[in-house]
Amino acid sequence: MSQSSPFFNRWLSQMGPDQVIAVLTDLVDAGAVFAVDASGKVLFWSKGAEKLFGLPAESVLGKPCAQTLGCEEGQDPCGLAELGSIKAQIVNPKRANGQRVTCYRTARAFFGAEGQFAGALEFLQPQASNETALGKQGNSESFHGILSRDPAMLEAIKIIRNVAETEATVLIRGESGTGKELVARALHQESPRHQQPFLAINCAALTPSLLESELFGHVKGAFTGAVRTHAGLFQRAHGGTLFLDEVAELPLELQAKLLRVLQEQSFIPVGGDAAISVDVRIIAATHRSLREEVKAGRFREDLMYRLRVVPVFLPPLRERRLDVNLLLWHNIDLHNLHGRRHVDSIAPEAMRRLLDYRWPGNVRELINVVEYAFAVGRGNELCLEDLPPEFRESKPQTISEQLSPPKHKKYQNEADIVREALQMTGGNMEAAASYAGMSRATFWRKRKKYNIDS
Repeated sequence: MSQSSPFFNRWLSQMGPDQVIAVLTDLVDAGAVFAVDASGKVLFWSKGAEKLFGLPAESVLGKPCAQTLGCEEGQDPCGLAELGSIKAQIVNPKRANGQRVTCYRTARAFFGAEGQFAGALEFLQPQASNETALGKQGNSESFHGILSRDPAMLEAIKIIRNVAETEATVLIRGESGTGKELVARALHQESPRHQQPFLAINCAALTPSLLESELFGHVKGAFTGAVRTHAGLFQRAHGGTLFLDEVAELPLELQAKLLRVLQEQSFIPVGGDAAISVDVRIIAATHRSLREEVKAGRFREDLMYRLRVVPVFLPPLRERRLDVNLLLWHNIDLHNLHGRRHVDSIAPEAMRRLLDYRWPGNVRELINVVEYAFAVGRGNELCLEDLPPEFRESKPQTISEQLSPPKHKKYQNEADIVREALQMTGGNMEAAASYAGMSRATFWRKRKKYNIDS
């Protein structure tokens, strides 16, 4: 162990040795261990923490952990105040060089004699050291919770990284469940505004009058029931980022008001007579084509161009077949961390159904499917019976049947098809053969013929 503050021993004595030992027995030898007090200031910093983050103990002790590690929203140790047991999750703290590292975080909150939150003991283990979490998938990337190895998605992540450093307005296009809000939060966290507010609103969730009041605020007496002045999201997000989800649903009468904010960085609250100046970066998202909405007369063309300065397209999961196996194992491993069931394999037929599925709900649906499997199933193997009814009622169309002939023609030879099939299925021979449209025996012969490892 490395250095600790003068208060660390006193802090441990308040917690009790039995509690500390119980926590340490749940931790492994590699990784970073540190402790924080009730205000989130670092009390103890291990050698492993120094090595992982490149920060010597003397530069960290007494400083807020959230600031030191650049904690994202919901990852601050002080957020453990309401927990009485170990919590495990994926976090993305920053190293001294500014790069983020994806880690498994295990933490225990401690409480004083009167029940008040007194601090926490934390353990961070780099995710890359756990092959199962990455699904043994080779070149993959985890970026603020966005996990992918699909070329189109990796290109989108590259754009996100670059544009985050600017003040450009971004329009995120993607189906429901593809992770549009994750992208918006990543843009905010990577931007110079990351220490300022990030606020979000779904433009389809409120009536036009409520939406106007929520966005721009209102003054006292502006309408019946306005008993006090209300600061809207634009005012509350001053200096930070405002995420407008499903912006295509914004009523026409509010689109002009939004355009004014984008052009002049000012607005007038409902019932008000004076403009309020704000400094807010806008990130918008939609599952619809704004160009088509403009043609249909439902969206202002000038506003469209203001919003889509930098468009980012998130492909649906059915077009990210390389990511299905990766995301499955990533979410299985998360459940393995804190669930009573531990899954270390997937039955071939279950894997085939999972890979063949069209995933209309995208990544959100995949997460729910894994949660369902852990809730209803038992044992170390995830079986077909553990999957929701839609996976069992009838055999879905296979991937080889879904692919059109032109898509197969992109390959120069059979070896390319065999390589991708193995890559997409994580080396599962039966699922890979199904993907390639071959029998298992034929697929095995082709793999041997081209000397391709699984």
